[in-house]
Amino acid sequence: MTEFEFIYNFLVRQHDDDVLLGIGDDAAIVRPRAGYDLCFSSDMLISGKHFFADAAPEDIAHKVLAVNVSDMAAMGATPRWVLLSAAFPELDMLWLNKFCGTLFEKLSQYDISLIGGDTTKGNLTFNITIIGELPQGQALKRSGAKLGDDVWVSGQVGMAAAALDGYLGKVVFPEAVWQECRQKYLRPVPRVALGRELLLLAHAAQDISDGLAQDLGHILKASGVGAELWADRVPILPALRGCAPVEQIRAWQLSGGDDYELLFTAPEAVRAQILAAGEASGTQLSRIGKIIKGTKLRILDDAGGEIHLHKTGFDHFG
Repeated sequence: MTEFEFIYNFLVRQHDDDVLLGIGDDAAIVRPRAGYDLCFSSDMLISGKHFFADAAPEDIAHKVLAVNVSDMAAMGATPRWVLLSAAFPELDMLWLNKFCGTLFEKLSQYDISLIGGDTTKGNLTFNITIIGELPQGQALKRSGAKLGDDVWVSGQVGMAAAALDGYLGKVVFPEAVWQECRQKYLRPVPRVALGRELLLLAHAAQDISDGLAQDLGHILKASGVGAELWADRVPILPALRGCAPVEQIRAWQLSGGDDYELLFTAPEAVRAQILAAGEASGTQLSRIGKIIKGTKLRILDDAGGEIHLHKTGFDHFG
């Protein structure tokens, strides 16, 4: 099978009325809707760094798309189009059928169209550029946090980091706990519906990819504020608490990353609406901190003692 046979046989599947020209030309052409802004983001995933080399093609396809969709969710945007660039060691029909089957299943789930990209031979690598849209001027940004805002997080945090330690043989979990954490690591769920619900409620937001403490730090830096983070209120799978010492649990929760949950700030006055947004989107929400004066992040336990982390998150070049 040649490169172009792969493209036309596996990747040309969808139709979208807003795509004027899709796969098969030198560039795609889309027509934005009046009254909407476009959001662009790009993420690269490399075998051996972002996923294990022997990972199932279905799991890789899910994660490659999900981490990009999560970026749109963090902006409050609706994902619309993606461009996929990929390097494959070889064009294996069985592997590609499984990968593309899951990829297009997830594209259909989020009503996203694949409109272009590139393919080449090389070490297994994927890069997706995703384009979303949202009502003009309403994007959720990192720079909007205000003094007195509550700090919220969706879902449960730390399960993906725990699963990674399980894969690396650092911890052995009970089977039920392992399966839940493994699912979270392999198949994160982007909070798209919640992001849209938060558009007129939240002041600042981002998704948790590199660690809660580090990603909250990005919001603080962009907004010129500080925060208290209440470590014992950060939600985690309850069954995990009996699997490791409290210091390890906190490391998974606060600096582990790979959760792709939404971290956001919002004024006290909209607490009821925030909880309603969680219910409307089917998402657990937890209030875990407060925006304060200054520029520092203080991590506190329930007794008011300050917690100092060995590291706050993941660094590709660290």
